[in-house]
Amino acid sequence: MTAVLEDRPRSVVAVSGSLQSPSKTSVLVRSVADAVAARRDVELRVIEVSELGPLLAGSLRRDTMPAAAQDAIDAIEHADLLIVGSPVYRASFTGLFKHLFDFVGQYSLVGTPVLLTATGGSERHALTIEHQLRPLFGFFQALTLPLGVYGSDGDFADYRIASDSLRERVEQAADRAVPLLDLRVTQARPTNW
Repeated sequence: MTAVLEDRPRSVVAVSGSLQSPSKTSVLVRSVADAVAARRDVELRVIEVSELGPLLAGSLRRDTMPAAAQDAIDAIEHADLLIVGSPVYRASFTGLFKHLFDFVGQYSLVGTPVLLTATGGSERHALTIEHQLRPLFGFFQALTLPLGVYGSDGDFADYRIASDSLRERVEQAADRAVPLLDLRVTQARPTNW
């Protein structure tokens, strides 16, 4: 595996697994994405499962999906950095979030940096990042950042981040993610192993 620097804007794709809008999860994911974009000139795209969900719900195969859903999956597969987040439902991520990633090619995220975020009602759900999100992206052989960002209900007010502690974690995550934008994996991503 080698790394090369390419002279092009880096692609940052942020995915919010929330099923509703407005959403604390979307606020958190967008805040991290904006913090990255404030540090580096990037092409930023935010994918909202609440908007994409109706296009995914009846899909069993990628080739039968509407073009907008296929475009979102292509953006995920070609991102230089993924920022993903989900609200915690039943101790895990949302079903439509998982369904979206069920369509992502198994080897298309090999070596892709992924910054994990989640939101939940209380701090008791913070380990969802470690026990649910990290294994999902481990399956894809993605490079998950060691630092995840979790926000509980008390960290938000009127769908804005109200906690200095959460703001600091967002900034710290962006600081750690930005250097990875210059690492481009050139190893062939196999179709099967």
